[in-house]
Amino acid sequence: MTQTAHAETSTNPSAAAASDSSASSSGASQPGGSWRSVATVTGWQTAASLCYYTIFAATGFVRDTFSLSESLVGVFLTAALLGYTFMLFPTGAAVDGYGEKPVMVVGLLALAAALVGVSFAPSYALLLVTAALLGAAYSTAMPGSNRGIVAAAPAGSTNLAMGLKQVGVTFGSGASSLIVTGIAVFAAWQVGFWVIAAVAVGYALVFAVRYRGVPGTGRLEWPQVGGLRGNRAYVALVGAGLFIGASIFSMLGYTVLYVQDVAGAGPAIAGGILAATQVTGSIGRIGAGSLADRLGGARGAATVALVQLAGSVVLFGLLAGAGGSLALTVVVFVALGLTIHGSTGVFYSCLSGVVADDDIGAATAGGQTAINTGGLLAPPIFGIIVESVGYDAGWVFVAVSTVAAAVLLFVVTRRL
Repeated sequence: MTQTAHAETSTNPSAAAASDSSASSSGASQPGGSWRSVATVTGWQTAASLCYYTIFAATGFVRDTFSLSESLVGVFLTAALLGYTFMLFPTGAAVDGYGEKPVMVVGLLALAAALVGVSFAPSYALLLVTAALLGAAYSTAMPGSNRGIVAAAPAGSTNLAMGLKQVGVTFGSGASSLIVTGIAVFAAWQVGFWVIAAVAVGYALVFAVRYRGVPGTGRLEWPQVGGLRGNRAYVALVGAGLFIGASIFSMLGYTVLYVQDVAGAGPAIAGGILAATQVTGSIGRIGAGSLADRLGGARGAATVALVQLAGSVVLFGLLAGAGGSLALTVVVFVALGLTIHGSTGVFYSCLSGVVADDDIGAATAGGQTAINTGGLLAPPIFGIIVESVGYDAGWVFVAVSTVAAAVLLFVVTRRL
């Protein structure tokens, strides 16, 4: 299927060139999309995110088990993101070269193995190593699943299909929160990790049988990002991704701790609130994708994401003044699911819409690297701010980051 969103890039010479290139390429295209294939890829994304996001649900248990400060909890999360980021471009090359199916099958099995490794880590140093391996395995997610969705989406529904696929991220994250914190009520928190690993192995086998996939070029080549640098819309999107990542991962990393430390709730309630943000994030991604398709292509996706980020700025400001109120905290976090978490589906859709189909693996790797870089830098900074000033100042820091992302997305809308 040729990606219809490219029509939106005609005013950008470099993006238009990418569109012309994609029209003649066959690497990521197949005739006739199907919602069944979209559902299969979405299931894979759910299983992969179920594995990776367990570490965010388990921050309270990890802090207590290894007697860590808030900033060292941030370093633990950073280790996983570092492994994730380091492997993105090699994974993108493998997806473009060999197709997404083999990379996704191997990636899901590796996630299950790494998750078990995290649960058995006997020391903080080895915990960091296993977290990095978990992140490296998760690097298969965005390049592989984004390429699969672009190929599988029915005509005119790329934004909605991408939003549905991104629901797998929020659903997996929310389910991991409920599983890990729920099982910890009557058993060791590590048991939740083992249950999730078993689910991942099972779905890897199902995916291998059910998903056909699209073949790659047959050559393993380092992604050529030089041409993407001349695509101004893409460059601005990558910049926005840096600040989006900083906001999302700061929120993910400290939601449970904030609810426990400031709002005074127990681990189960804190995990439930984190799960609620993922549920509303799923709703936000589906709604944003559907609206973006109605507005039209990459520009529609960027416009919807801009509105969501503007709303997030207001909500982070409210969180800074929540004063420990559990009721207000719940309302704000649930709303943030609709906005900041709900924006990533249209972000990735826009990212895929401004480049040629054969460059989706490399382009996704670049965009995800920017998001992860923000995630690498922001959580430790957030932790230091919390330790030295307090959570209110930490949420102001996140609000400022979100403002920067919104400004860059506004630039994107002007380039398309």
